[in-house]
This record gives sequence, structure tokens and C-alpha cells, in this order.
Amino acid sequence: MVALVILATMAGMAWQGVDMIVRSRAAASDRVERLLRLQSVLAQWEVDLREIADTQNVPGFGFDGATLRLTRRRDAGVQVVAWTLRDRTLTRWAGPVAVSGDALQEAWMHSHQLLPVEANQLTMLAGVDSWQVYVYSKRSGSWSNGQSTGDLKSDDGAAAAAAAAAASGASSGAVLSAAASTRAALPDGVRLTLQFGPGSGGINGALVRDLQLVHP
Repeated sequence: MVALVILATMAGMAWQGVDMIVRSRAAASDRVERLLRLQSVLAQWEVDLREIADTQNVPGFGFDGATLRLTRRRDAGVQVVAWTLRDRTLTRWAGPVAVSGDALQEAWMHSHQLLPVEANQLTMLAGVDSWQVYVYSKRSGSWSNGQSTGDLKSDDGAAAAAAAAAASGASSGAVLSAAASTRAALPDGVRLTLQFGPGSGGINGALVRDLQLVHP
């Protein structure tokens, strides 16, 4: 009986050890997957920015605090991309590749009216408490808030006016006129700051990523 009790105790201790190892491996695997997901999102972010283009038709770059909109070069034309933080979830919407000015303007306007469930919109990261975009200008030699900067101030104001016009149901001509009323130089660098909180899958604190832009 004593031997059986000892064997049972040892078996229980061994099982606890195995269970702890399995749990540790599962947690490590989940963390690796989350980090790979984060790296994939950042890689997509960099691809979008490296292919940014100013068509002189719609704003090439604009950040309003909730959404970053940009126009991206594609083999067949130009594409409007919108990164949006809504309900602590970062999403990415990519419009159709436009081959005409009218199609590009339509996609740009649509980016101001995106629904939570939208075609071509992907969930990128969850558990993001806040984010901020900064831009760098070689002319001023400094970083500025993407919502109110030197080189981009007029463009952001135009984008905000266009968004307000779109929300109020103004005609497409009025919306595009507001957006094109002033032009802005594309930034020479972009800084992304993400603040993670509960629900981010173990990714905590702030993440900062800087990217230098070279315009053709």
C-alpha cells in the first residue's frame, strides 16, 4: 500500500510537470504567432508607404486622428488605402485599382464613408488603445503631428473639410473641391506610434516605427 501511494504521488507530480510544459509551449507558440502577425502588419504598413504617390487628383497622404489615407502606386494604376482605428481594432481598407481620375476620386470619397463591415477591409490588430502618426519634413528638419504639420497643414485641413462635406451629404464636386483647394507636399518620413492594452494578445506598451520615404 505504501508503495502504491508513493507511485501515485510520483505519477501525479509527473503529470503536473508534463501539463506545465504543455501549457508553456502553447503560450510560447501563441506569443510567436502574435509577434509574426505584428511583423506582417508592420510590413504591410511599410509597403503601403513606400509606394505612396501624389496624383495631384486627390490628397496623396492625410491623417485625421482616426484614419490614415494615402494613394498607392500599383502596376495597373493607383489605389486608395485607408488605415483606421475603430473600437480598439486597427483595420486596413484597400480600394479598387483606379485607372482614371474619376475612379480615383470615387474611391477617395468612399474612404471617408467606410462601414465597420466593409468589402476589402481587413482586421489587422486588436487591442490597440490609441495610435498617432507623425511626419518628417526635410524642409523644416523636424517631426510634426500628422494632424497639424507645416508641410501638411493645408492638406489636412482640406481633407477635414472634404470629410465634413461628405458627411453632410454635399455633392461630389463640393467634396473634391474642398480636398483640392490646397496642395501639400508628401512627407519625407512617417512615424507610427501604437499603444497596446488589454486584449492585444500579450503585446503591451507602446510600439514606435519610423520609415523614411523616397519620392520618385
